[in-house]
Amino acid sequence: MNILYIGSGFVGACSAAVTADSGHKTLVYDIDKTKIELLGSFEREKIESCLFEAGLAEMLIRNRENISFTNDYQKAEKFLDNVKVVFMCLPTPEKAGAEGESDLTYYFNAAEKLAESLIKRNGGKQENYVVIVNKSTVPINMVDETQKIMDKHGVKNYGVVSNPEFLVEGKAIEGSVHPDRVVVGAWTESDFAIMRKVYSRFINSAGIKYIEVNPKEAAAGKLVANYVLFNKLGVTFDVVGRMCETFNDLTFEKIRGILTSDPRIGSWGFYDSVYAGGSCFIKDASSLAHQMEEAGANANYVRQTLNSNVFQRDHFYSRATKEVGFDWQNKTVAVLGVAFKQDTNDIRNSGAIDIISHLIDDGVKEIKIYDPAAMPMFKKLFNPEVDPRYSVIKYFESEIEALQNTQACLILTDWPKFRTLDSLIMENCSAPYLIMDGRRMLSASYDLLVEKGFDIIAVGSPTIKRK
Repeated sequence: MNILYIGSGFVGACSAAVTADSGHKTLVYDIDKTKIELLGSFEREKIESCLFEAGLAEMLIRNRENISFTNDYQKAEKFLDNVKVVFMCLPTPEKAGAEGESDLTYYFNAAEKLAESLIKRNGGKQENYVVIVNKSTVPINMVDETQKIMDKHGVKNYGVVSNPEFLVEGKAIEGSVHPDRVVVGAWTESDFAIMRKVYSRFINSAGIKYIEVNPKEAAAGKLVANYVLFNKLGVTFDVVGRMCETFNDLTFEKIRGILTSDPRIGSWGFYDSVYAGGSCFIKDASSLAHQMEEAGANANYVRQTLNSNVFQRDHFYSRATKEVGFDWQNKTVAVLGVAFKQDTNDIRNSGAIDIISHLIDDGVKEIKIYDPAAMPMFKKLFNPEVDPRYSVIKYFESEIEALQNTQACLILTDWPKFRTLDSLIMENCSAPYLIMDGRRMLSASYDLLVEKGFDIIAVGSPTIKRK
């Protein structure tokens, strides 16, 4: 099949790569020329500088005969002449100041343009049937909104399908090739039949649940699934972790062991962290709350999870002053990890963003940053040409360089290599010194570090002061 993707972000690029790997002729269109050139270079280093996702570069290079990228809409429009399926993979961020309402500007603009192009197909006859697939996380009623746009322009021969992604950043390619479920929401059997051809590799595959529902159920299922996961993290932060911070002689990892031994509770989500960030959980929980409230329902429980997440981040940072009397003024501080999680260069809703802003506001002399993948993205966000205050931020190519000549360090991303930071800190940092472990990466070494004269503030532990 010929398949068009509109949008080359995390969802679009990863999904399109797997579609091409499934044997479909795939074109990816995006207005971002730089991103298109990097992804379409079929060079590993260039691809990863744009989107750092394990296995993506290899899959694109391996399937370069089946996939191409363009920012030329005329090329995408011409490709439409023989397309059966169009995947809509547009950003749907939270609208500024709207308490959870999704900003659908990108989506609506793309849908309007697509409708105009479909009308022009085959001299205006539009003989070929096309399925428009909402791949992005969208409001529950988006199928109705998409149909309104198509009908307004006179598009006749089409269907609208909801096919949300359930990918985990850092494992998106693995999750796309071996998904736990594929959810397709459609109104008609003919649309289901077309989507079965798109996903033929997964039909009747052992271990993969292929779920067919209506489009609104598919969209709602994605929102609720993300909220349930987000809430589980919130429970870990605000109940389990807070309990272990409050009472002496409790070890977070041992309490977790008791909980996860119960199969009804499960093991996912029981890791204490400075913040639950990324592109999905916060945005989708906010959207869910907004949609419920707009419909007259109570969404207090959803709002509480969002508030708990913000409290977790701000409380963690405030503990330095409140619990050990640390003064950030004129200090040199190492920040280890700025990606929102390991195995990605994505900094969207990273806990590091607000914490570094707080450090600047509190008068630090220098912030020394190291992250294995996300520093180029962070440099764009904290550009000193935009705000001269950002000139206190410096970037380093190793943990050792970032740690040297500092008076405190904050571990904000769970990169596996940070589990060996204890020895590097003891070798390169002089006590008294403050360690703020926002991921419990050094939990096995807390006693040793305290003996060596280091103060430790960690999520899920009371403050441990040097002896």
